[in-house]
Amino acid sequence: MTGTGGPGFTGFSDSAQTMSLVAFSTAATVILLLCVMTGPDRDDLDEFYTGYGSLSPLRNGLAIAGDYISAATVLGTGGVIALCGYDGVVLALSTALSLMLLMFLLAEPLRNAGRFTMGDALARRLPGRCVRIAACAVTIAALLPLMLVQLAGTGQLIAFILGFTNESLKTGCVVGLGALMIAYAAIGGMKGTALIQIIKIVMLMGSGAVIAALVLHRFDWDPGALFTAAARQSGAGPAFLRSGLQFGTTPGSRVDMIASELTVVLGGACLPHITMRMYTASSARQVRRSMSWAVSLVALFVLVITVVGFGATALLGRTTVSAADPQGNTAYLLGSRAVFGTHVTTAETFLFTLVTTAIFLTLLASVAGMILACANSLAHDVFAARVQEMPARREMTLARVSALAIGVPTILLATLVQHHSLQPLVTLSFCLGASALAPALVYGLFWRRYTRSGLMGTLIGGSLTVLLLMPGTKLVSGSPVSAFPHADFNWFPFTTTGIVSIPAGFFFGWLGTVLSGRAKAERQRHQYEAVEGRILAGAVRKGN
Repeated sequence: MTGTGGPGFTGFSDSAQTMSLVAFSTAATVILLLCVMTGPDRDDLDEFYTGYGSLSPLRNGLAIAGDYISAATVLGTGGVIALCGYDGVVLALSTALSLMLLMFLLAEPLRNAGRFTMGDALARRLPGRCVRIAACAVTIAALLPLMLVQLAGTGQLIAFILGFTNESLKTGCVVGLGALMIAYAAIGGMKGTALIQIIKIVMLMGSGAVIAALVLHRFDWDPGALFTAAARQSGAGPAFLRSGLQFGTTPGSRVDMIASELTVVLGGACLPHITMRMYTASSARQVRRSMSWAVSLVALFVLVITVVGFGATALLGRTTVSAADPQGNTAYLLGSRAVFGTHVTTAETFLFTLVTTAIFLTLLASVAGMILACANSLAHDVFAARVQEMPARREMTLARVSALAIGVPTILLATLVQHHSLQPLVTLSFCLGASALAPALVYGLFWRRYTRSGLMGTLIGGSLTVLLLMPGTKLVSGSPVSAFPHADFNWFPFTTTGIVSIPAGFFFGWLGTVLSGRAKAERQRHQYEAVEGRILAGAVRKGN
């Protein structure tokens, strides 16, 4: 037995570790072969970028849910639930609410306005190379931190499952898996990464539902008994089931919690690797049906992760969960293992192997989708936009080279940050999504007078506000769980920048439009009216 769990937890058996290693290797190889088989032709841009919209609503919904439920969601949110109880459940519900916001407000207009990338959607009514370059820059800035989190956590996670202690082996896991993710994105394109997401979400949901059922079975199918046991084992008592354990109970803490949840709701819905899935639907009706499936799956997973997170605390205790990882990132795995008790059969070892393989696929699929979104934007919005009409084969090659150009620096940076707290990077991505991309999409899709200057003000002003405020937040310094626990330059007394940066993003967009002048705003209004039917309803005028 390998003592990886901390006090009271004996770790994973040798048979579980061996089965997990074999499963990881098999899954990685099979998925690479599937990507090669389903990958696009060398000169077929529509197939590479959108898969020709050939996915059914169910499969597209599975892919959207797979992109949305990243490793940060499974591990990070599961950890917050296990350590903070009620506050973690609110965070999980915010992720589901975010996808509902995308479904009801932005999904159809995005599909109608865009073609391949975020730059396409914004340039539909506000064309210009500066718009596309800014959209690409914000896309990379928003997704790079999340990619670092997924990759940097890979080494720690694989080491935890397989019992590695050597730092070189952990770094080797980061580099090797990073190379796989680049290959998946470059070879498979949209159809290949969708295939990975579908396999991943089916395994994650299936194994998670079984584990959640086993947790409830341990407590005689009584959720109340589960919650009571978790509160007792948390060391916080009834406070575990009330708001305030994560943020505190002061008025300032309440504001911090509201700002954090708002950032998750707005930011999660607008991250580019999620919005790019809207372009794979063949019609507005297909996008609605796809989003219905995706929202249902994410809501179901919120229930699963809540039960497993509470189960980890109830069965093992908060001390054991935090000893394995101070931020609780291993809580989902600990809960999945603890539900079997001390006497583990071969069938239970097999089920646990499915859980670890699903987490492994989640890591692979999440980063592959993000690399693809960044590479598509770099190739299509920056390089291809420089010429009037770039040959399809050349743009395809640029997209694949761009995947390499994005992936290699990401791997190198991930090896450098893997020993620091990664929560600031997750927060940074969501803050950029909520403060720059969300205002740009809302204004760009719905405000008739919005001008190019307003769009640039939103993208640049919102992003700079986040980047200026983020170093002063609680997550970067000033606390034992911050990125720099031994330093204290915490001058912005909040966990996220959203309380300031989200209003700032909308304000800069309004200000840029106002400063453009009434005449320019009127011209933009007339131009918007020419494409309004297409954006809002998918209508195509005669002659277009």
